[in-house]
Amino acid sequence: MSGLCINPSNPNAQDCVRNVLRYLSEISFRKVISGQHTQSLAQEELHFIEEVTGKKPALLGFELLSYSPNINYFDTDDECMEEIRQNYGTLSRAWDWAAQKGLITFTWHWFSPLGGHSKSFYSKNTSFDAEKAAAEGTEENRAMISDIDAMAGILRPFCDARIPVLWRPLHEGDGGWFWWGAKGGDALKKIYRILYDRFVNVHHLDNLIWVWNSHEPSCYPGDDVVDIISRDIYGTPHEHSPFAREFSELVDVTAQKKIALLGECGTMPDAEKAIEDGIGWASFMTWSHEFCLSEQYNDLSFLRRIYGSEKVVTKESLPALY
Repeated sequence: MSGLCINPSNPNAQDCVRNVLRYLSEISFRKVISGQHTQSLAQEELHFIEEVTGKKPALLGFELLSYSPNINYFDTDDECMEEIRQNYGTLSRAWDWAAQKGLITFTWHWFSPLGGHSKSFYSKNTSFDAEKAAAEGTEENRAMISDIDAMAGILRPFCDARIPVLWRPLHEGDGGWFWWGAKGGDALKKIYRILYDRFVNVHHLDNLIWVWNSHEPSCYPGDDVVDIISRDIYGTPHEHSPFAREFSELVDVTAQKKIALLGECGTMPDAEKAIEDGIGWASFMTWSHEFCLSEQYNDLSFLRRIYGSEKVVTKESLPALY
């Protein structure tokens, strides 16, 4: 039914990338992949879902914030350091998940490449200028590329092992609360394309599936560097919507028919209603901590219903894709 684009933007993409894109296209409008973000070694969210539902999500999200090269340990606060400490070594859990053939997505709260304090991925905590970072030859540009190259080295082993990764960089760049989005769409697009060029054409990370994360047309970097479109939605607690309007806004970001993901959510979508109404979210990913571990946003009865639905792909029903 879908007729969605499954050709990877990277012509040298590994077969595992093509397998995942093909599968996501096949299930779109028929099923929705369940996903859960985790950001610590303990992975409380994964274990909580399994305890409550008897199932595992098919997609797990992992946080790369503590792998940022320019964390300012000398001007920080306890909250920042606790989050970094909990995240240390979390990629070991991604390797565990890969051994189980689960789907992986990475989120990078990228600490400012130059200057900043505490959680310097927030624009309020750094004077790092995205416009200058996007301009070749500047100090900011050199610092940013240094960070990009360092992250490429961290991701390299996943490429060598031919493990597909849904790579969602520069998330929520349309909002301005992160430094990469603070100077608007033009700078954001340029930085994304710099990142893409370094990873694809310099470091040859051919296992990455490039996931763009904004519904704003003015921010869209171009079909040639995007495999999948996505957006983040934090709706009203306990109001489980199919997010029809939000889906329509997202797919209008490009004339090309792209696979669409719900990159992050607080309140889980009504996946069954979405399928019934012809809304083609290929996956969702509930955020971590209180969004999963309490009933503040999602009732346990709804969690059980979604993970027990024939319309929802869990780890148990996910085919081997790599």
